[in-house]
Amino acid sequence: MEAYKEAFIEFMVESDVLKFGDFTLKSGRKSPFFMNAGAYVTGEQLMKLGEFYAQAIRGTFGLDFDVLFGPAYKGIPLAAATVIAISRLYGRQIRYCSNRKEEKDHGDAGILLGSSLKDGDRVLIIEDVTTSGKSIDETVPILKAQADVTIVGLIVSLNRQEMGASGNGSAQDEITRKYGFPASAIVTMEEVTGYLYGRSVRGKVVIDDALRQRLDDYYAQYGAR
Repeated sequence: MEAYKEAFIEFMVESDVLKFGDFTLKSGRKSPFFMNAGAYVTGEQLMKLGEFYAQAIRGTFGLDFDVLFGPAYKGIPLAAATVIAISRLYGRQIRYCSNRKEEKDHGDAGILLGSSLKDGDRVLIIEDVTTSGKSIDETVPILKAQADVTIVGLIVSLNRQEMGASGNGSAQDEITRKYGFPASAIVTMEEVTGYLYGRSVRGKVVIDDALRQRLDDYYAQYGAR
C-alpha cells in the first residue's frame, strides 16, 4: 500500500474522523465503525486533507481535467482545499466549483459557486464518502444542465465497500454502472482494517482481535468486497 494511504488512515483516526464502536447508520444498520468528515475543522487538517485527495487524484485519474466539483455542503471545502493542494504540489491550475442548495437570483446569481462550467469541460466530482449514491443522482443532472461537460470520475475519501441499494455490488460500483464513469477512493475499508489491525495509534491499538471479528462479521452480512 502506498505511503500516503497509510498516512491518511492514521490521519483519519488522529482527527477523530474514523471511529470504532457501536453506531446506528441512517440505513438502520448496526455498524462497528463510523466516519464523519465534518470533524475536519482546523486549517492544518483541511490542508492535509486536500493533499491526500490531491495525491489520490493524481495517482488514479491523473490531472488532465478542468474542474473539481464538490456538491453542497460537505463537498465545498473538499473541492477548495484540494485544488489549492494540486496547485501547490503539482503546479496544475484546476478550477473549483460547487452548487448552492437554493438558486440565487441576485448578485452572484445562479446555482453554482466558484467557477462557471462551459462546454467541453472535464469535471471530476469530489465527496467525503458514498453510501447510497443518492448524492450523485442529484449532482449529475446539475452538471449536465449547466453545460456539455464530461464527468471523468468520482473521488471519495473512504470506500465503505458495503452493498448498495440494488444489492448488486457496492454503491461505487452502482455509480459506475449507471453513469459510466469510474468511482475511486483514497482508501478502502479493507485497506483500513488491514493496516490498523494490531497497530497502535496515539498509544492505543485501534483494531484488536475482538474488533476485527466484529468487522469481519459486519462485512460477511453487508460487504461488497
